[in-house]
Amino acid sequence: MDLSQAYSTFGTDLLAAFPLVVIATAGMAAVVWEAYRRSAPGIPWLAVIAVAAGLLWEVFHLTAEPHLAFFGAIRTNGFSSFVNIVILGSTLLSLILSEPYMKRIGRPYGEIYALVLFAAAGMIFLANANHLASIFVGLETMSICLYVLTGLVREDEGAVESALKYFLLGAFSTGFFLYGIALLYGSTGTMTLTLMAEGLAASGSVGLFWAGVGLLLIGFLFKVSAVPFHMWTPDVYQGAPTPLTGFMSTASKTSAFASLILVLYYALPPERWSLVLAVVAVATMALGNVLALSQTNVKRMLAYSSIAHAGYVLVGLAANTPAGYAGALVYLLIYSLMNIGAFGVMALLEWDEKEGSRQTLASLAGVGLRRPLLGVTMGVFMFSLTGFPPMAGFFGKVAVFAPAVEAGLTWLVVVGVLASAVSAGYYLRILWVFWMRSPADEPEAAPSHAAFPIPRLSAAVLVVCAVLLLVVGFVPDLYQLAGSYFTVPLPVAGLP
Repeated sequence: MDLSQAYSTFGTDLLAAFPLVVIATAGMAAVVWEAYRRSAPGIPWLAVIAVAAGLLWEVFHLTAEPHLAFFGAIRTNGFSSFVNIVILGSTLLSLILSEPYMKRIGRPYGEIYALVLFAAAGMIFLANANHLASIFVGLETMSICLYVLTGLVREDEGAVESALKYFLLGAFSTGFFLYGIALLYGSTGTMTLTLMAEGLAASGSVGLFWAGVGLLLIGFLFKVSAVPFHMWTPDVYQGAPTPLTGFMSTASKTSAFASLILVLYYALPPERWSLVLAVVAVATMALGNVLALSQTNVKRMLAYSSIAHAGYVLVGLAANTPAGYAGALVYLLIYSLMNIGAFGVMALLEWDEKEGSRQTLASLAGVGLRRPLLGVTMGVFMFSLTGFPPMAGFFGKVAVFAPAVEAGLTWLVVVGVLASAVSAGYYLRILWVFWMRSPADEPEAAPSHAAFPIPRLSAAVLVVCAVLLLVVGFVPDLYQLAGSYFTVPLPVAGLP
């Protein structure tokens, strides 16, 4: 690798990766600030400003020509900007929801916001990676921060247990991931995604290559909560602080899926893996929705729902077409709005002093009448998650199902539609309890002193998510923009 131009291109690369740089810098500043002034009230807003600046930068680069930075280690502009907007948007909304929530539970620690920023930096690095080493660095940066955030409430045994499970299973999946990287490098002689097909043709080590692909897919499927690598998800989502659960369920899933899309599109031959993803999608949609039906805790129910939605995204990827990949990107954007909103509502309805991990759905009987804003916005989120038109969730499912039909996977789409019908059973049950049940009918109903105060900024987040879900599905330019990223060839120069 020729590093003779490293210093001359360093400034240009830093500017190209501006969101990543500003977020990582803000994270380090938050750590130093917290060291000198514990729980400083300005730290959350430092994080918000840094994320908003990165988000604004990416908006202006959505249609820019794609480039490679840092000797081909990461991508910038175009596809990367779209994915980064979803990641940064989820991060921004989660930060706004987290600030009053952390104060309410007595943990306004500055380290929380530093960890969120470092996790977001890892997600961006992962989602933009053009090199297997970059994928690993981004994946581990993200994962280590999420392990800590899961066990944030150390006095809660459930939270500590969830963090331990997440860490152990995550470390186990990392082993598969690393071994897969080693096999891919051995069979192709390169770790640069855009050069791997050429390396495989030169070496002819097909068996070794597909063994590496299989191990690499295990690591990715673990991060997106796909069956059978989903076991950690319900416990982690239930034990983590609720706004951070929304952050984990959206931003981390978006980054992992984006990286998987790049690997599938640029590094792998199209044969063999499509059917594997289709089978995993069937199992993920079916198991996630069926197990969600039996849950009485809303956070755990939404965790199984998150598993099912990973299956819907996999339907688009199994189509193995540019339209399928574009549909997956659109679905991830819509899913992030739905889940941030749903977990945001649940964060405002907690009264069990256990981060909502123990209170049941029945305990929220009649809450829609007591807090109409929460009831109405939750209705938008639940109908959209189900896939009812004209909510954006319906258009998201069309975006991933239509390419699968065109690719001859009609049977897979039939399973997806049936799974969506099953999901209505538990999504609408939440609304039934919110609006149709009286607190007098439920022995576990929230006590009268649980007033459920709604901070103005938290209310604004819920309203923004709900409004976007009502209008974003009708924006045709969104689908055209996502599709354009798979028609423009990417420069192939990169690390050896």
